Amino acid sequence: MANSPSALKVRLLAFLTRLVAVLLVPVAFCRAPGRARFVACQWALSLRFPAEDLRGLAPETLAAFTHARAEAFWRDGQLIGLTSGHRDAREQHRIFMAEVRRTGSVAAARRRVLPPEESGHVRGLALDVRPTEGARWLERHGGRYGLYRVYDNEWWHFEYRTVEPVRLPHPGATAWLFGHGADYGLRQVPGTEVWPYEPQHDAVEDCRWRR
Repeated sequence: MANSPSALKVRLLAFLTRLVAVLLVPVAFCRAPGRARFVACQWALSLRFPAEDLRGLAPETLAAFTHARAEAFWRDGQLIGLTSGHRDAREQHRIFMAEVRRTGSVAAARRRVLPPEESGHVRGLALDVRPTEGARWLERHGGRYGLYRVYDNEWWHFEYRTVEPVRLPHPGATAWLFGHGADYGLRQVPGTEVWPYEPQHDAVEDCRWRR
């Protein structure tokens, strides 16, 4: 419900975060005169989402994310926090194997999480964001910064791409393009293979498909 205690708490925290950002602008101006609002926004959001860790993100991903959420913050009053960014290969393997055990098969696990060699998180190009309103904002406007939602079943997952990707049903759906690629005007380039999926570029490029 809109007026539930949890909803009121979220609104209060959002208001306080915006207030803190405004108060921090003069301090940020002393640090970076030409980027005061940008810096104040990042400071305020780091206080609102203290567990987020931006370390390990690829430089282009970090720049895209921080500038996108600064726009969301100052233009639309929308807060966007990072739930999960870069993961090392060991952590990604642990998460993947835990999902294999939970679901009982590799194929089922791949619908929710990819192994390290295929994961955009390991490459520092993937972002899991919150809250849902922030993800909606990023889905509408993130393309201006090269940030795109790439899976139908993960509203929180965005990746940095230089070209807008074809959105897939789930992370393990590379093979899905064989059956449905033609519906999107895609064709496989002769002499290439679809495997493996390489998230550092757009899905069409990675899978050796072309419009």
